[in-house]
Amino acid sequence: MRALTFAPKTDQFQVSKLPVPSISDDDVLIEVDACGLNPVDAKIRLWKSMVPNMENSWVPGLDVSGYIAKIGRKVEKWMVGDRVLCHGDMFRPNGGFAEFTVQDAQALIPHPGVRAEVAAAIPCAGWTAWRALNDKLRAHEHNSILITGGSGGVGGFATQIASYFDLEKIIVTCSTANHKYVRELGATHVIDYKAEDVVARVLDITEQQGVSIGLDTVGSDNDIFVANSLKYEGQMVELVDTVRPLKYQDAFMKGLSFHQLSLGAGHRHGISAKAALTSAGHAFSSLVEQGKIKVPVLKTIALDQVGEALNDMLNQRTVGKIVMRF
Repeated sequence: MRALTFAPKTDQFQVSKLPVPSISDDDVLIEVDACGLNPVDAKIRLWKSMVPNMENSWVPGLDVSGYIAKIGRKVEKWMVGDRVLCHGDMFRPNGGFAEFTVQDAQALIPHPGVRAEVAAAIPCAGWTAWRALNDKLRAHEHNSILITGGSGGVGGFATQIASYFDLEKIIVTCSTANHKYVRELGATHVIDYKAEDVVARVLDITEQQGVSIGLDTVGSDNDIFVANSLKYEGQMVELVDTVRPLKYQDAFMKGLSFHQLSLGAGHRHGISAKAALTSAGHAFSSLVEQGKIKVPVLKTIALDQVGEALNDMLNQRTVGKIVMRF
């Protein structure tokens, strides 16, 4: 089969010919229609040391749309021919940038009623945004939010979810070039993080009270901006780094609360963790099928373009989503 592989010694991506991978008792073999590109795929050179003995045959790619071609001996829920969607385990070697991929049967959901490339653009970013706003922050109980990186994959979906929950003030940071785009997604206020004092602007918008909840999708000290923009007993979800309460202004005296979220960690902590992963998938698929959530700017590319596109992700901010389609 054709696949995009990563060479850990040279940090290079290349298209290779590999045998179709075998599966274990609890796995399924999926014939891939489409696979979404995500920053975690691009950053493999930063986390490759977490995988013992990574070989040149390693295939990245997490967000897979396709059909089940074979099932493991212990798999009961699924059948050959079922159309499925999944967010894969980054620490497994046979990812989605290939004609066939191996996935854990417990981490699959039925494919939503949308095109393959649309579905493959959803899991990493969309399910993360849903888990952050619904499971962690219970955004429907609040009236204001600050989202950093609103024009990115997670930020764009989070902005739409906040709008779906009818939050009164949806404050988003992004560059000036993307202000119109995030407003179309539902942002009520947009802050140019390059030219404006984010915390001061949030306080101005909220009459010096701060926002009820916040989501940092960017990292690199944006957690400080979000935490310092929270009101009394506000809450924040951090997606990129570990929260640092001692660096935040009056975190204790304001009674602030902080959450961590790593969507892919659901693969590594048992049945209940996988259930949380797939539950987010079911909920988000329903919103997409109902037209409540739309997939932001979508670019479709071929397998031999994926390596270059992943390298570009390391060097610039990507607006919307990119998907490989066979």
